[in-house]
Amino acid sequence: MNGVEHYENFPVASLLCPARFRPPIAAIYHFARTADDIADEGNATPSERLAALAAYRADLSAASQGQAVSNRWSGVFAALGPMLQQWQLPLPLLTDLLSAFEQDIVKTRYANQAELLDYCRRSANPIGRLLLHLYGVQDIEALRQSDCICTALQLVNFWQDLSEDIPRGRIYLPADMQAKHAVTDATLLSLQLSSNTRALVADSVNWARQLMRQGAPLVKQVPGRAGWELRLVVQGGMRIAERIEQLDFATLQQRPVIGKRDALVMAWRTLWM
Repeated sequence: MNGVEHYENFPVASLLCPARFRPPIAAIYHFARTADDIADEGNATPSERLAALAAYRADLSAASQGQAVSNRWSGVFAALGPMLQQWQLPLPLLTDLLSAFEQDIVKTRYANQAELLDYCRRSANPIGRLLLHLYGVQDIEALRQSDCICTALQLVNFWQDLSEDIPRGRIYLPADMQAKHAVTDATLLSLQLSSNTRALVADSVNWARQLMRQGAPLVKQVPGRAGWELRLVVQGGMRIAERIEQLDFATLQQRPVIGKRDALVMAWRTLWM
């Protein structure tokens, strides 16, 4: 997973976030970013990364029970431990994140949309559910809408980052969608642009947009400033999708960037949601 991009989209103690939520959100963010770095950064071997994540998981378990953790990530768990207790954060959501990071080390292809959705269920959806837990929003429809938003954001980040992920050997485009558009792994690995690859990316972007639209009504259920922040998150994902379309779906070779002008567009659309 392109963790840097994904977790920079995770709303971290922003000005719109109510002050009481900033400590738990910051603690969750640093927990996720650190785990993502273990999985992705540096020169460690896959087995070393998996061993480190297993140790990280053990520290999470200890922190959740108020027990001592190792010195390796003491700063992360010194912040997260009290938040686990104070806010009763659901531990399975945090372990789901670790499961996704572990999967990213060993799995670089996805057979179909269902496989990729299962990955997003663990890599992205826990973030939204943790935020809803803090806001006290727990009804089934809200959780479903949150999952749609988080999965859509993860997917659109994938389609934005094809030119970076594929040279690293990671192909998040599902094989069944590749087959539908007659695009092979070899074509993707060579970053060749064609009408077929553009159609594949367009189909993938539309999938993400549909999910984002399904989740968007949630913004009216999340209270106060947090609801406005969620509106910006939704508009950010939709703007990335729009930028990909403006490139004629050529993200095998170009990565669209969101700039200050885009921020103004997103802010205006947020007001009208």
